[in-house]
Amino acid sequence: MSLLDVRGLTVTYADGAAAVRGVDLRLDAGRKLGVAGESGCGKSTLALALLRLLPAGTRVGGEILLDGEDVLAMKWGRVRAVRWAGASIVFQGAMHSLNPVRRVGDQIAEPILLHRRATPAGARRRTGELLEQVGLPAARGSAHPHELSGGQRQRVMIAMALACDPRLIIADEPTTALDVMIQAQILRLIEQVVADQDVGLIMISHDLAVLADTCDRLAVMYAGRVVEEGPARRVHEDARHPYARALSAAFPRIGDPASRFAPRGLPGDPPDPSALPAGCAFHPRCPVPLDSCAVEDQPLRDAGPDRRAACVHVTAQDRAPAQDRAPGRARDTDQPPDTGRSWAGDSGGSGDRDTPPAGPHDTVGDTSHAPDSPEEARRPAP
Repeated sequence: MSLLDVRGLTVTYADGAAAVRGVDLRLDAGRKLGVAGESGCGKSTLALALLRLLPAGTRVGGEILLDGEDVLAMKWGRVRAVRWAGASIVFQGAMHSLNPVRRVGDQIAEPILLHRRATPAGARRRTGELLEQVGLPAARGSAHPHELSGGQRQRVMIAMALACDPRLIIADEPTTALDVMIQAQILRLIEQVVADQDVGLIMISHDLAVLADTCDRLAVMYAGRVVEEGPARRVHEDARHPYARALSAAFPRIGDPASRFAPRGLPGDPPDPSALPAGCAFHPRCPVPLDSCAVEDQPLRDAGPDRRAACVHVTAQDRAPAQDRAPGRARDTDQPPDTGRSWAGDSGGSGDRDTPPAGPHDTVGDTSHAPDSPEEARRPAP
């Protein structure tokens, strides 16, 4: 039995915004699942729904099975018992999540006193152990949040999440606004916690590269739906859905001079969840839409071993194992008709892979003139 099994989860806010639309996810103990997507794609709403932390008036449907027990069917007393003890959350933005007028040690001790029925002395002792576990001196428990650095505050949030030995930890963008060195320390700390305590981890981030390096599996969300899911590194390096491909290409490839000539980013913004377009929600921004995409929503379908993608371009060639694909042949999805638009997510080093013929406006993103050598890469453009 999986630690967490989400089935057909839907979340609609009181104003009619459909923030999550039919999400299915599974997570086993000791495994790490990454959830990626732009702001407004439903990632944080999904995280809050797992512990029923959404505002009053929100309609939630589907099933959230935590150790086989449906969180949505629990009475409120049982929900309070599950929070922190069964599953905990590291909220986005530690400075905004910690109480500014209380010492951090008292905030860590609060769930211990409530859920573990510990004595004040026992709670203080456990708080010191947790701070040392996340790399802070026990004496820092007497500090207020403003007296700590951003990385230290994030470590305090992780210590709070571990306070009652939960089976599941949800980390909502735990490295946001931290410099790269502190990011690396926090990510290694999270990995160590998962390995040492055999907990399940759901980690939410905009950064596919971070999730690919940290997590076992990766789910990419767009407009409240999972549009691609699979092994994290394979999704990051060889995405099947054009949106996941664009997210992956938003970061340059170090050591690849041709990547500077590849188109990056994606025009437009995610749709308003209260006024979603007909058909596939991504089709207004998609570089390779078909006529059917404007009228038919695409379900998740097999896109290779242990992978799924919600795209009409996923073909039998994609579903075959990599070693069974015809050598030297590009995937069918990589040869769209000449629409004058290029793959927003392509960042490969060669100009003839994954890039349709350039249209009249495709100049900056044209990879057909990628330099053949570092000397040519440094040569000024004509």
